[in-house]
Amino acid sequence: MNQTTFGAHSTTDEVIRGIDLRGKTAVVTGSAAGLGLETVRVLAQAGATVVMAARDPHRNAQAMARIRADNPQAQLESLTLDLSDLDSVRAAAAAVLEAHPAIDLLINNAGVMACPLARTANGCELQFATNHLGHFLFSCLLVPGLRRTAAARVVSLSSAAHRYAAVDFDDPQFERRPYDSWTAYGQSKTANALFAVGLARRLAPFGITANAVHPGVIFTELMRHMDSDAKDNLREQASAVTKTVPQGAATQVWAAVSPALAGVSGKYLEDCHVAHLADAMSYDGCQAYALDERNAERLWELSEQIVGQRFDWR
Repeated sequence: MNQTTFGAHSTTDEVIRGIDLRGKTAVVTGSAAGLGLETVRVLAQAGATVVMAARDPHRNAQAMARIRADNPQAQLESLTLDLSDLDSVRAAAAAVLEAHPAIDLLINNAGVMACPLARTANGCELQFATNHLGHFLFSCLLVPGLRRTAAARVVSLSSAAHRYAAVDFDDPQFERRPYDSWTAYGQSKTANALFAVGLARRLAPFGITANAVHPGVIFTELMRHMDSDAKDNLREQASAVTKTVPQGAATQVWAAVSPALAGVSGKYLEDCHVAHLADAMSYDGCQAYALDERNAERLWELSEQIVGQRFDWR
């Protein structure tokens, strides 16, 4: 399962080489820039029809034009999706299923990082809402489409930052504890990994796999809420492990298309391999609490309660 010819420095073009996605449909969130845009580019290059889901339709159109400038035959569609707004999530999922009753790949790439305290219309902390809850609802609503294809895959972006915080089930929305932007980000990234565990168990009977991915440290627009000192500090700490965008997106593309991952589900992936369990001091690997099945079930129940909908597939 861990065997792969790729590693930390592999690029998207390398992991997609030889993969034919003609006739396949992929949905990628956060498609307008960064890792999402690069992921769309290579999936379209391999022949997939790609639904580009992003909050800003104008920026999404610009991203689409950039891809088509190099690949005029790219099969691309734009979808407006605000993950912090559950009504927007429901409308977007309905639009996808109407246009594409069968979905082969769902890549939950979008996210926000280390932003100031903000709350959504239903009172949820913004990072937990955008990074986890929006993707939770979007993915679950798309399950009927995923079930209509053979061996569909769901890939959700987590992060090594999951080690900053487990999910605080007593106060996930920072209603009582002091807000810290990095703790909130870490909690949301732990939630992404736990969601993969919970979804993998539920979708196993249908041959659908779900995995979480740490892309690495890449300087993209995700860091827009960090001041210059924080960016310089992160750059200094991570200089030996920073990646380019094509290297950063490689693991999520590998997770979506590699034959080596057929039937592999509920895992945390990094550097194009299945990560090991980490100890408390490790930067690489996955903390045990982010793969714990009991935590995954608690998060699933909490998420259903917040979005006001239960999902039970038979």
